[in-house]
Amino acid sequence: MTGGPIIRLEKATKTYGGIAALAEADFDLRPGEIHALVGENGAGKSTLCKLIAGVIQPSEGILKVDGEAVTLANPKDATRRGISMVYQETSLVPQLTVAQNMVLGRERAFNSVRRVRSAARQVLQRLNFKVDPSALAGSLSTAKRQMVEIARAVLNDARVIILDEPTAALTPEETDHLFDLMRSLRANGVAMIFISHALEEALNHADRISVLRNGHLMVTGPAADFDRARLIHHMIGEDLVETAAPAKTRRRPAAALPVLQVENLRMGSMVNNMSFSVFPGEITGLAGLIGSGRSEVAKVILGHTKRNFGGGRIWLDGREVRYALPSEAVRDGIAYVSEDRKLDGFFETMSVHDNIGLGWLAKFGRGRVFAPLRRMRERATTWEERLSIRRIGADQSVLYLSGGNQQKVVIAKSLVQEPRLVIFDEPTRGVDVGAIAEIRQIVRDFAASGAGVILISSYLPEILDLSDRILVAKSGTIVADFPRSEATAARILHAAIH
Repeated sequence: MTGGPIIRLEKATKTYGGIAALAEADFDLRPGEIHALVGENGAGKSTLCKLIAGVIQPSEGILKVDGEAVTLANPKDATRRGISMVYQETSLVPQLTVAQNMVLGRERAFNSVRRVRSAARQVLQRLNFKVDPSALAGSLSTAKRQMVEIARAVLNDARVIILDEPTAALTPEETDHLFDLMRSLRANGVAMIFISHALEEALNHADRISVLRNGHLMVTGPAADFDRARLIHHMIGEDLVETAAPAKTRRRPAAALPVLQVENLRMGSMVNNMSFSVFPGEITGLAGLIGSGRSEVAKVILGHTKRNFGGGRIWLDGREVRYALPSEAVRDGIAYVSEDRKLDGFFETMSVHDNIGLGWLAKFGRGRVFAPLRRMRERATTWEERLSIRRIGADQSVLYLSGGNQQKVVIAKSLVQEPRLVIFDEPTRGVDVGAIAEIRQIVRDFAASGAGVILISSYLPEILDLSDRILVAKSGTIVADFPRSEATAARILHAAIH
């Protein structure tokens, strides 16, 4: 890495309502380096990146590109200067194809569909991303939408690529491939910033690391100068003692009946004769690679996606059910914490209180004409405090919360319903190291209250930490069922792959 910085922020400040989301930050990015940003949710990481990407403009301070002070009025200005940002919640247009999304904003006056698809296919194949360029973006899984975002940045020949939680939706194999790709881009002089809550990713793959806390850039240095404990100390201002969860002493009674029973469930090609049971007071982990049918079976259970004609049976507390709409499942006591909070997790223009309050009201169905506002506010306040949701002002829209606080709102919206069964789909994706422990404890507490819990997670340490029993899905069916005492990462991966 030689030459001066390609990007420099000098005393960059961004305020909202008089409160600084980023305060007097001095930051630089050098050509051909991987620079990691770490910090708790709300620390200012995304704000710093959006300043560089032209999404927002600084309230004070200077942005320099190649040593020249510039004003980026919008992301297109940044793109012209070779700066691309890959967002945690993807910005693809659902009604357009993958190929159309990849060239959006840089189309020619006359476009050939075949030429556009060919260019997109070449980049996707080069990156080893198995995505059909003719598929509609709205039909893709979260992981594949993330792949398209990354491929679009590469297609744009960006000199600076900003990746916001790029591995959150990827499998371990895909994550390894992404970092191989990043190293290849670095060798070609591309500079990269990546935000990650997985501290090991920053320590193992970054050249330099910057730590932010409460809007202030606390420290920047070579990755070799840090370890996990030092990063956490700078992130939260103190040492975090991470302890393992206490050993489980509960045992399922021999006569216990399942809260949920699924038999031979089928949905298209994604769910294929899937059968399993979930017992009250237990956390049932559902592991498997992306595309194995994990999230799809959850949506069939809820009535979000229709199963095949004659496509299996579902029992809730011994009563056979078949939901036409998710609202029917909610009334029966089933809650779902979505893997995609932006798409279907919350009402982004409403406040935290209103989102949680509406989540509570949803369990009463359409028959509830008048909402008891005082009781709604009490429930919302209780869960806001319980999950330590950080916001600026009582009426702040959820849209302007950090990713981790948005996730807490989604969880609170579901748990306020006091359900019998909760399906957590990637509950700690995009959540900082301090909040992960809090959310995991909420999951444990809910199971301890007697509820049934399904935990879907791509992060094997989370599955192993929380689950009483672990199911492994592959090609739409359950291929292994391990009690926690017999489960290991190696056994789970072997079952998921072979």
